Amino acid sequence: MKSENFKRFELKPFLIEALDAQGFTLPTEIQERLIPAIRNGRDVIGQSQTGTGKTLSFLLPILDRIDTTKDEVQAVITAPTRELATQLFNELKKLVEHCDEQDQIQAKLLVGGTDRARTIDRLKVQPHIVVGTAGRLADLVEEKALHVYTAKMLVVDEADQMLDMGFIDDVDKVASRMAEDLQMMVFSATIPEKLQPFLKKYMTDPRHVQVDPKRVAATKIEHRIVPLRHREKLSFIVELAQSINPYLAIVFTNTKDEADEVADAMLEAGLNVERLHGGLQPRQRKQVMKQVNDVKVQYLVATDLAARGIDVKGVSHIINYGLPQDLDFYIHRVGRTARAGADGIALTIYDQQDQQAIEKLQKRGIRFTYFDYKKGEWTKLDRAPLGVPGKRKPTRTTTEANPTPAKSSTDPQKRTGGKAKAKPKRVKPAHKKKARFKQAKEAQRQRRVSSKNKK
Repeated sequence: MKSENFKRFELKPFLIEALDAQGFTLPTEIQERLIPAIRNGRDVIGQSQTGTGKTLSFLLPILDRIDTTKDEVQAVITAPTRELATQLFNELKKLVEHCDEQDQIQAKLLVGGTDRARTIDRLKVQPHIVVGTAGRLADLVEEKALHVYTAKMLVVDEADQMLDMGFIDDVDKVASRMAEDLQMMVFSATIPEKLQPFLKKYMTDPRHVQVDPKRVAATKIEHRIVPLRHREKLSFIVELAQSINPYLAIVFTNTKDEADEVADAMLEAGLNVERLHGGLQPRQRKQVMKQVNDVKVQYLVATDLAARGIDVKGVSHIINYGLPQDLDFYIHRVGRTARAGADGIALTIYDQQDQQAIEKLQKRGIRFTYFDYKKGEWTKLDRAPLGVPGKRKPTRTTTEANPTPAKSSTDPQKRTGGKAKAKPKRVKPAHKKKARFKQAKEAQRQRRVSSKNKK
């Protein structure tokens, strides 16, 4: 089946050809709702998680509106990290390579970690579209090497992350130099209150499309909770990683230090692992992503900020070294598996302080199953581990928190047909002392009475 469903958007033929080549047949919800609005020049806010097809929702209508007869910048696309900017640029290239030779759309990737002088030299001929990180774009605009005053379209991808990482001021510097009738397209998993002043400054009556997070989480993901109990966490994550033998697993940590600790431990165990976090040099991060995309890595240990938005194919497992503080990141993490109809497993090491977070995720529609891993074997638990929300049977089992074993067949309740014999009340030591004192006094009285009778 060809991309007949995309044709009703009246996109240019080369875009339909590019979609056919990539096997896209049906628009996603966010594409259905935003492509017409963007083609009509309207400001839009796309609020969605990873894996909803948001990238094509803005690339297709932007490319459709590029006028190749004008050698000037017409669209600017910003991203918070080099990796995400590179990924967007690669998706853009897949589309523009289907342009006619005489009608080529020129695009350039502008990110930090590259030769600045060479970049400025390349901009002597201005491209139609630029994709880049906010800091590098702002720098090139300040140097007057990049002429954005002709551009009428601006995309701010992962806007909440831009805000968290302190890049929204750089985006503001770029946007303020662009055309007065600027069309802004903002895409973000969340719309924080602190982002509102920026949006109000540049947007007029935006079309706000929100994709329900409950529908975003792939239905073919199995969400497993594995209790840490008394085990040493670093050793345990290595055991779990060894047990699954994934095609590709991403192990998520909450900090760069944790990522290094986990990656080092897995390397020491002989696993094929790489790491990805903000502490690496740009060249190192680029090499890691190349190895991952070339299927030369089996385990990738990453932080949320480094990996957010990156689309890596073939992820069979997600392992959470711990739950993220912002639970939206859980959706981002697990959204990297179970792509294109495939199955996926998300493993989360759980401790008792995570109870509230688990409850919140359950209210969002995440269904967890409970497993334990001991002595090289996976065991599915018929109930939630201690401290985890979920249905629990009224039986008692041996746990680290409660070492009392389950009741046996010699249990008094079973021997008496369901009624347990009343146990004698425990007498406190002070009561025993008083009882002995009373007994001694009574014995003394009895001896006195006996002595009088003899007389």
